[in-house]
Order: sequence, then C-alpha cells, then structure tokens
Amino acid sequence: MTMTKADIVQTVYQRLGLSKKESADIVESVFELIRNQLENGDPVKISGFGNFTMREKNPRQGRNPKTGEEVEISARRVVTFKASQILLNKVNNGKG
Repeated sequence: MTMTKADIVQTVYQRLGLSKKESADIVESVFELIRNQLENGDPVKISGFGNFTMREKNPRQGRNPKTGEEVEISARRVVTFKASQILLNKVNNGKG
C-alpha cells in the first residue's frame, strides 16, 4: 500500500488532535521547507531517517528504446536520498 500526503495529514490529525486544516498546514509547511532547502542546493538531514541532497547530472548520450535512435539527455538536477543506518536497521529487522 502506498502512503500519500493525505495519509500523513490523517495521522497528524489523529495523533495531535488538531483540526484537519491545521494538520494539512503543518504537513505542507514541512514539505515546503524541505523543497526550499533543496531548491537552494542545501542538503536536508533528518536524524534517524536520512539525507536528501541535490546532485547535478551532466548531459549525456542516450538511446530511445522504442526506435533505437540516439538522443542527447540534457543536464539536470536530481534529488537523491540516502537512508540513515537507523532506518535501514528498522526496515531490515522488521522484515525478518
């Protein structure tokens, strides 16, 4: 099952006893703060969860899988996530 932003809002609503609007505002504020940090090129480190960073990718040659035609893939910035050891241990211990 996929977790959505609405699921996070619902959990905040249930656990903190705030209104749904207040819960949605809090969740949106957290996501906006993370977005703004990443847009500025600053890493986001969440203790016990992991690190989000921006990475520059250089342009490169690629191939259209349907036609086989070579195309240039433009330079771009991508978000990377590296899970903390604490999160990895919890996920792995929970599965076995």
